[in-house]
Amino acid sequence: MSDEILNKVTNSGLITLDLEDYYPTGNRVIFDLKDWLYEELILKEKDFRQNLKDHDWSQYQGSYVAMTCTADAIVPSWAYLLVATYLQPVAKKVIHGSLKDLDQIIYTEVINNLNLEEYVDGKVIVKGCSQKPVPDSAYILLIEKLQPVVNSLMFGEACSTVPLYKKKKV
Repeated sequence: MSDEILNKVTNSGLITLDLEDYYPTGNRVIFDLKDWLYEELILKEKDFRQNLKDHDWSQYQGSYVAMTCTADAIVPSWAYLLVATYLQPVAKKVIHGSLKDLDQIIYTEVINNLNLEEYVDGKVIVKGCSQKPVPDSAYILLIEKLQPVVNSLMFGEACSTVPLYKKKKV
């Protein structure tokens, strides 16, 4: 009898996919147009354009930026577009919405560009319990992408998984 300890998880052929591994580094920043409005209510085009020209855009270098307006004001669409023209050269990503929307968009891009070759006909565990903000929508999109190519899908950790899908044998 051998005293060798076997790692059954390693030998099981399970493939763990952790979306947290794909979380891109970089600051997530809110750009609130409220601060650019006259009395946080009215957009004065001439002043707005001048303030944009005078602003130090380098502070957004390499950041992921979510543009929004938290004031109860009517902001014309072109205002966001104009801000985007200043942010685009310095930021990694610019969106209109919240930080949650930003993470959803980032993960959508990550999952859409995911190489599925290593998961074909595999037993895949989608790792849960992430320390980073992985939106539920990212997990759903991942399942949508993986299900057609894998033999089985599970959620959790190798020691404690929840079965999600098993391909029917033909």
